[in-house]
Parts: sequence; C-alpha cells; structure tokens
Amino acid sequence: MEHGHGGDIYTYKGMLDFSVNVNPFGPSEAVLEAAKCGVDKCCAYPDSQCRDLKAALSEKLGIPGQFILPGNGAAELIFSIVTAEKPKKALIPIPAFSEYEQALRTVDCRIRYHLLEEKENFRLTERFLDDLTEDLDMVFLCSPSNPAGQVIPEQLLRGILDRCREKEIRIVLDECFIEFTDREKRFCAEKLFRDLPCLFAVRAFTKMNAIPGLRLGYGITSDTGLLERMRMARQPWSVSIPAQEAGMAALSEAEERKADKTRALIRAERARMEEMLVGLGLRVIPSEANFILMYSSVDLAEGLKEKGILIRDCGNYRGLEKGWYRTAVRLPEENDLLVKALREIIERRTHGWQGRS
Repeated sequence: MEHGHGGDIYTYKGMLDFSVNVNPFGPSEAVLEAAKCGVDKCCAYPDSQCRDLKAALSEKLGIPGQFILPGNGAAELIFSIVTAEKPKKALIPIPAFSEYEQALRTVDCRIRYHLLEEKENFRLTERFLDDLTEDLDMVFLCSPSNPAGQVIPEQLLRGILDRCREKEIRIVLDECFIEFTDREKRFCAEKLFRDLPCLFAVRAFTKMNAIPGLRLGYGITSDTGLLERMRMARQPWSVSIPAQEAGMAALSEAEERKADKTRALIRAERARMEEMLVGLGLRVIPSEANFILMYSSVDLAEGLKEKGILIRDCGNYRGLEKGWYRTAVRLPEENDLLVKALREIIERRTHGWQGRS
C-alpha cells in the first residue's frame, strides 16, 4: 500500500490547494496571535501535561480533565494508542485514512478490512456488526469518514460501541471532521465516555481552526490507565508552547461563532459544488463534511496541476481504484475556479476523443 497525503505544497509550489480539508476562512487573528505569544516563551520547555489546555478543553466539552490527552496532531495520538495497546488483530472499514493501517503495521498487527460499497455511498451499515468478533483487539472508525464524508448514524454507532464493550474490543473513533457537520446531524462521542472505557475518540484543531502546521489534537477516554500507557509510549514534550497557546485561544466563544459561519458556508457551497460536479458528468458521493469524493475516467489530478490547482488523488486508498478524487470545499470564488478548470479538462478530453473517432 502506498502512503500519501494532500497538502504537498512543497513539491507543487504556488498552487491553489483543494487537496487538504481545513477551514477555508483560514486561522483567526486571535489564534495566530496566541501562537506568536507562545513563541516568546520558547526559552522554556512546554508543559508536558498541557494542564491549562486540558482545563480549557474540560470546561468546553463538559468532560473531566483526566479523560483528555492532548497530542501533536491526531496522527500522533493514533500511533500512540497503537504503540501502547499493541493489538494483535484489528479491523478497519475501507476506504479509510491510511495512518490507521500504517500505525498498526508498526506493531505487526494483523489487519482485517470491511469493504464499504460504492452503491451505498461508502456508508457504514449494520453489516459491520457481524465483523465485530471476539478475536479483535482494536477497531478504527471515522465519522465523518475520510474520504467519503459519511457520518455514522447514531443508532448504528451505539450498536457498534455496545458490541465492542461486550467483546472487549478497543474502538478508536476519529472525529476530526465532526465540527463541519450540521449540529442536528452531529452525534459527538463525549455523551458516552463514562459508560464506555473501551472508547477512545480522536479530535484535532487542524481542520476547523485551520492550523495544521502547529500540530495539535486531543484524545478522549474514561480509561485513564490507557492514557497513562499512551503518555509512556511517546516523548514527553510533543505539544509545543505555541500549539498549546493557540489551542486555548481556539476554544473561545468568538471561535465558536466563526465555526457556525464556517458550517453555513460549507453547507451551501458543498450542495452547490455537488450539483455542478454532477452536471459535469462526474460520479459524486454526497458528503456531510467539508470535502467531496468523486469519480472520473479522465485524469483530473494531472489536468488540474497544469492549471495550478491541487486535488487529492485517492487512487492509493485501499478500497478505491484509479479515478477517485477528493476535493475540499473552499470559498465560493475558489470553488468556481475549480469547477471551471474541471469543465475545461473534461471538455478537452471529450472533444479530443470525438476528433479521433
């Protein structure tokens, strides 16, 4: 399996980047200013326990601080839980974020895959429950899923969690894009932690607060023994002072108002983009996140690079094939540029074939 990500602006300099899925409004001035103030404190080591950030998260989420573990982005938390638990056998529904598999392979874990079906828009269904067998140590889930943008229905998620509790399976629930979903559709895991110590949820400041370069995420579980093992499995100063300061600023009421504005924009632009992309003849998976998965027999990624635009080629996702692409939902004028470029690429290809027939 090949590992690759979006956001490779270092190879493809100066391009309009639709390959990563962060808030199109960018980071707020308050968050940036907090990070800059953190730089002024860089003569000291960071607080390895992130006490102020944990207290702020505890108050914001209504969860005890001892249930929270900040980390150097969601990826560090994924690798840390695998290192701490050393599962022998794990289950991943695919297509999925490649770091789940990459982390599991570092401990020689045997991996089973649950293939999600295109005809069901790659949505998790009740069939997944049949794969939750006693021999499993760990399960990875993502809601909304990456790259398909599908939210796990509340009733199904509860059923999965109950089954995992019964069979003593650790469940890692990636909720890094949950803030982009509409409130009425959102079912956040914090309602369940006290009764389900088998549950470990992963969140990130990366997406909604648009600070991927600062690397900040956090895990939540009521299994405090697990959190202690995770702390022992990683280096002690993984979260920098600028990241901790930015995280505390990102938990303000002003940031929540910005998040509401962001959700409204994403909702409107996603619907508009999906309609336009379908109009171009593309196979579009209806999304509930801030990105869209689509299929085309035309090589869209290379064609767009020629026009100075990056999208995510999903051909290296296990469970997908060449021709699947993921695009972020950005600002209206940027989305128009993407659709215009796609139209030109598709029309050029279509007219080229007609000319040779």
